[in-house]
Amino acid sequence: MNHQIKNKKLNLSSKHRKAFLRNQALHFIKFGKLESTLARVKEVRRLVEKVVTIAKQGNLFNNRRKVLKMLPYDQDAVLKLFVEIAPNYVNRPGGYTRVNRLGVRINDTAVIGLLSWV
Repeated sequence: MNHQIKNKKLNLSSKHRKAFLRNQALHFIKFGKLESTLARVKEVRRLVEKVVTIAKQGNLFNNRRKVLKMLPYDQDAVLKLFVEIAPNYVNRPGGYTRVNRLGVRINDTAVIGLLSWV
């Protein structure tokens, strides 16, 4: 039974997983797309959806602190999130990103996914 399992382990330790997901989310915010394995893309999507939900409430001090707590490495990406990305989704109740399957990787047959903005 998988009761109260919040996220996938992705075969990483908890510290490594947390840093990995933060870095992938920042990369996605900066460049607008992310290509990786499907499991990793889905986990990054969960984090990005939460961050955008906080950011679309407005560029207030407390909202900025919450997002910086989740994505502390890059202030420029957080600024881009508040100024450029979040205003586009103010009237949208959720589902800011889309995951497309790109096929399988040749060497290990892992399913590859593409995360992009809606």
